Amino acid sequence: MKIRTEAYLEQLKRWPVTGRRILAQFDADTVVVYQAYRPAIGLFAVENQRFGGEFSFNRMSWIKPNFLWMMYRSGWGMKEGQEVTLAVHLRRTGFDEILRRAVHSSYVPVVYGSPENWKARLAESAVRLQWDPDHDPVGGKHERRAIQLGLDGDVLCEYARSWIVRIEDISGFVAEQRAHAVSDGFSNLVTPREEIYPVNDPKIALIVGLDPN
Repeated sequence: MKIRTEAYLEQLKRWPVTGRRILAQFDADTVVVYQAYRPAIGLFAVENQRFGGEFSFNRMSWIKPNFLWMMYRSGWGMKEGQEVTLAVHLRRTGFDEILRRAVHSSYVPVVYGSPENWKARLAESAVRLQWDPDHDPVGGKHERRAIQLGLDGDVLCEYARSWIVRIEDISGFVAEQRAHAVSDGFSNLVTPREEIYPVNDPKIALIVGLDPN
């Protein structure tokens, strides 16, 4: 497994308690995002190092840079149709382009000025942005918000065919850590090491709705 890990309780000391910030694992070139699929889609992606087969390019596909938000959404890989957890190593240039093109799923006056402008932007955009409550390992809500990004159209095609560097099946790791998430107060829980992802362009930071560090 190529992703770096760290004790959850140690990371919790470092993470912000509130606010809209992107928690992710990244290096100079790539950022890790997570998706969960049924085996036919997930295993095809790992074997071929690309999305295809039963994967649909005609519906929106959501990516999550926050591991624990993915675990909340997939029930730690136990929900039907989300049994295979993928760690997708994405080019940072691609991720930054996704952020640049993102439009909020709900109206944000400071970004769009008017509901009419937001609706027009929403209609032409291939990226949806949502800030949802982040969650602890057993599903409890935090005040901190976690980002998820829905990809459609040309952006989904670029993501699936051009921006991916590596696709890992981390379902075994998820299953191993699932027991630690529910049994011992998180003392043995290990999760991917995540830091605040830097968005250096102030225009993109405004569009996304990031809070200052």
